[in-house]
Amino acid sequence: MTWISTIPTDEAEGRLRTLYDRVRGPDGAVDHIMMAHSLRPHTMEGHMALYKAVLHHSGNRLPKWVLELIGVWVSMLNGCDYCVAHHFAGLQRLLDDDALTEAIFAAFEAGMPETAPIGEAEQAALAYAGALTATPPAVTEAHVDALREEGFSDGEILEINQVAAYFAYANRTVMGLGCTTEGETLGLSPGNSDDPDDWGHR
Repeated sequence: MTWISTIPTDEAEGRLRTLYDRVRGPDGAVDHIMMAHSLRPHTMEGHMALYKAVLHHSGNRLPKWVLELIGVWVSMLNGCDYCVAHHFAGLQRLLDDDALTEAIFAAFEAGMPETAPIGEAEQAALAYAGALTATPPAVTEAHVDALREEGFSDGEILEINQVAAYFAYANRTVMGLGCTTEGETLGLSPGNSDDPDDWGHR
């Protein structure tokens, strides 16, 4: 599950038990990426709040599938199989088009996202996120200008930036602690509520 000790759900007490109850999936299980925080529950709370704000908040304007698309690409660049598995499953659920998602995955796996059958705006978002992930010091204002030229507002550019930045954190949490997907249900997402205390999945 992880390379460090974690507290099983049936042994959790106090604040940790409350948090586990909030992040459980429909099957009652807690994803390993969340359980990895069990020795420091405050970091679990911070992680889930950031995740929901970046990917599942009603204040976002970009479609969820675009945010998931960016997350899959960033995770693949970082070599994080855990996040690729979870968020590609989420992308499949959102797009509900096996041929399209398989073509996207094949393009990503080949290291050629520019061949994915998506729009030019989404391609620009992937190019920005890819540059920020692989060579952050090389990112310049020109990268942001390229997004504007594709019609993204500055608020939407911020969303793209935050998804790429979040996955840098999540990928390193998972890879640095040895999280696996064994026994997990892939592709679940939190509910749409913006209430920070409502972490229910769907």
